[in-house]
Amino acid sequence: MEFQHVAFSVAIIILLGLLSSKIFKKVKLPGLLGMLFLGIIIGPYGLNLIDNAILNISGDLRAIALIIILLRAGFGIHMEGLRKVGMSAVKMSFIPDLMEGLTVMFVSCYLMGFSLIDAGMLGFIIAAASPAVIVPQMLSFIKRRMGTRKEIPLIILTGASVDNVLSITLFSIFAGMYGSQHVNYLITFLSIPLQFALGILFGLITAVILIFLFKRFKIRNTEKTLIILASAILLKNLGDVLSSMVPIAALIGVMVIGFVILEKMPELGMEISSKLDKIWIFAEILLFVLVGAQVNIQLAASFALVGLAIILIGLTARSAGVYLSLMGSKLNLREKIFCIIAYTPKATVQAAIGAIPLSMGVASGQEILAIAVIAILFTAPLGAWGVNWYGEKVLKPDE
Repeated sequence: MEFQHVAFSVAIIILLGLLSSKIFKKVKLPGLLGMLFLGIIIGPYGLNLIDNAILNISGDLRAIALIIILLRAGFGIHMEGLRKVGMSAVKMSFIPDLMEGLTVMFVSCYLMGFSLIDAGMLGFIIAAASPAVIVPQMLSFIKRRMGTRKEIPLIILTGASVDNVLSITLFSIFAGMYGSQHVNYLITFLSIPLQFALGILFGLITAVILIFLFKRFKIRNTEKTLIILASAILLKNLGDVLSSMVPIAALIGVMVIGFVILEKMPELGMEISSKLDKIWIFAEILLFVLVGAQVNIQLAASFALVGLAIILIGLTARSAGVYLSLMGSKLNLREKIFCIIAYTPKATVQAAIGAIPLSMGVASGQEILAIAVIAILFTAPLGAWGVNWYGEKVLKPDE
């Protein structure tokens, strides 16, 4: 009766996930925190209500959720706005991430005694800002035309989305080094621009093929949405398959798919974006409940203080990176502070890849997952509240 156990687990995850999200939103906290706590309660370290068959594929389900959020980000980026914010968005996409990731890496080596490779994995799990928190809020500001005269929401939306891909790429590099006897660090890191270029190229090719199909054949918009999602998943898998021969940052390609389709077929792009919002409701529940289920709460509690210290030091470095990125821009001091706050929430990437070192058998895998969860619990509510509160004060509606 394996199917019955799986079906029961899925029903519990959906029903209780929606309920816990609503309860947390009622008290002005991000709904994703409710789902995370639910996962901890019903997971194997709690009531053990989730079937092992689901836990065994939770990594794949979390990857699909990440693809959905990056597609949503791609469908929210317009070429005209991108031209206006060019260099600011480019600098925001890598300077804060690198500063935080490297800082966390060296601090965790010192405080936790991690090896350089384990610390590198932790650094770039923690470094990514959260699309699950940032993307909906920035899209809301854009729809209400708040801060759009200086394209502030677009700077954050674009920068944070690429920031995520950079974090995942660098994490993958460190994960690939794990267990290797001979690693050429220089060649490995010099390959990063090539990985991004190939990711963009593969995403562009995929988008062009999809646009041709959509113009050539009569396909319902719901079916188009599913075709785009499936194509993005295949692109991610292709990147994984080719990684041993030609490393590809496939997730940047996922964003490019949405960006190109929106540019070439604006009406369809808006419709697809709306449908992805609906799919995300289900994907978000799976993502955060399943990562919560992986957490050994007793171990997480034992690392709470040192974990918070590492996270705070990393956020200080990230904030300095945001300020450096915006030097020379048209933004005033209050707007720069808003960008710093908007770049603090952690959730999506930490949930999507935080458990990978544990599944790889990395000795410090439990500690890495524990610190990733602490980062979500600490930064997601504070960051979400700060963005809403300070954004309403600073981002004035454009006339």
